[in-house]
Amino acid sequence: MTIIRHKEQRVGVFIDAQNLYHSAKNLYRTRVNFGQIVKDAVGDRALIRAMAYVIKTESGEEKAFFEALEKMGIETKVKDLQIFAGGNKKADWDVGLAVDAIKMAPKLDTVIIVSGDGDFVPLVEYLQMNEGCLVEVVSFGKSTSQKLKEATDHFIDLDQNPRKYLIGAGKSRGGRKR
Repeated sequence: MTIIRHKEQRVGVFIDAQNLYHSAKNLYRTRVNFGQIVKDAVGDRALIRAMAYVIKTESGEEKAFFEALEKMGIETKVKDLQIFAGGNKKADWDVGLAVDAIKMAPKLDTVIIVSGDGDFVPLVEYLQMNEGCLVEVVSFGKSTSQKLKEATDHFIDLDQNPRKYLIGAGKSRGGRKR
């Protein structure tokens, strides 16, 4: 299906930061350029809101990352990392992201979900059928749920041009080019 994009289209971007962080780390051993992703995904359409769902650890080392997102015009929604008695850790924003997308949908024409998590399939279907939104998914294709790719109106595969969407791509851990 061909997606029609126009300047008046109201767009909301919802970023599952943990999902993209881990995909980039596992696939490319580097970090994600969220600003470039939002810029390219939105294009010349009207960005209403871009939100990244992030996790705060005990060490607080991610503070500079949160500040960098905000400088790019990406709002951050922060949740503390949960650590359970047995040492297990949980960091999950799926429900929060879904609720915000549903609440904002009446003010949007297009919802962009930046995640490869198949748990978002019911959200995609709800936004399409009940809110009349176009839903686009942006993620690394190699780590994206096939069901999510099939459910979305348009899938943007970051693996098609990873260097554009990664910070320090093309370098090995020793700093030398591959």
